[in-house]
Amino acid sequence: MNSLRQKIIKKIQRIGTVSFKTFMEMALYEPDSGYYTSQKTKIGREGDYYTSSHLHPVYGAMIGKQIEEMWEIMKRPSDFSIVEMGAGVGYLCKDMLDYLKRKKMFDSLNYIIVEINPVMRENQKNLLSDFSHKVKWASSLKELNSIKGCILSNELLDSFPVHLIEMEDEIKEVFVGVKGEELIEIKEKPSDEIFAYLKEFSIELTKGYRTEINLNIKEWLKEINNVLKEGFIFTIDYGYPAWDYYSEERNRGTLLCYHRHQVIEDPYQNIGEQDITAHVNFSSVKKWGEGLGFKTLGFCPQGTFLIALGIDEMIQERYENSTDYLFEVAKIKRLILPGTMGETHKMMIQYKGNNDPKLKGFSLKNQKEKL
Repeated sequence: MNSLRQKIIKKIQRIGTVSFKTFMEMALYEPDSGYYTSQKTKIGREGDYYTSSHLHPVYGAMIGKQIEEMWEIMKRPSDFSIVEMGAGVGYLCKDMLDYLKRKKMFDSLNYIIVEINPVMRENQKNLLSDFSHKVKWASSLKELNSIKGCILSNELLDSFPVHLIEMEDEIKEVFVGVKGEELIEIKEKPSDEIFAYLKEFSIELTKGYRTEINLNIKEWLKEINNVLKEGFIFTIDYGYPAWDYYSEERNRGTLLCYHRHQVIEDPYQNIGEQDITAHVNFSSVKKWGEGLGFKTLGFCPQGTFLIALGIDEMIQERYENSTDYLFEVAKIKRLILPGTMGETHKMMIQYKGNNDPKLKGFSLKNQKEKL
């Protein structure tokens, strides 16, 4: 039995059942042994999963291009910060800075990576050594103050610990208990917060329906509100509007685990050694953000966003005369086309400030009214 599993079992034996959210939090974030805090965690081809920034450097260049427009909208401030939360290997940061280093905004730019894993941080520093004068690190948003710029996250919200609920004769929340040396699920009455969430997003569940509720998004937005003086929240993740997330056909929810590029449905195995994720209810990001004063500027699939931004022009500019042109295009297609990350991943941008900006990334399709 691995040490983290033992630690979870001992905690339950000591205090009684814990919510699935508490279990997931320990599995992912327990100091030194959680999935995201362990020295063993690997992302990419050799790890458990990869993100869009692993597929091709043009992805980071396009994100940089959209952030460059944000800087222009804010009238080119001399101190503009990009705060990336959970930068993984650091590819997105590197590819953005490789693009922006030739642009006027580069002199105004500060890049801050919020990273909780010290091993990841060292790996990022090695990868980004050419930009050591531009990039700084923090362990949490709370270390920052009065930021003007953009808070960026790429597949962050899906890793927030979630509550699990299931409809029996009435709504029950999934708790985790122990029987012998085995972790078992026990259904108990949910908190008032969960009932409030179901009411807020008009969620009605049929018998046997099992799904997730991510309340940490609200706290995350509050933290951003405390540090972002003016600027944008740029969220990239997989998920749906509430009406789609909690639709009848999605009656088993979206919770999945990833271990060595294999999808695992059992969160109680490989504890601390597999990623556990749940899709994002983007309606909650919009509604809770607007409650804090953030304007929702746009929401659409990643592929549409990249095409609107002009990814075809960047491909021509960079690779038209390359002998590897077809190879490069084949990789880039996985960022854009239906059935790939171009469809599953969504782009959402919110704004804090006095203007009503229009962003090029949403010029082809803006689905914010569907949230």
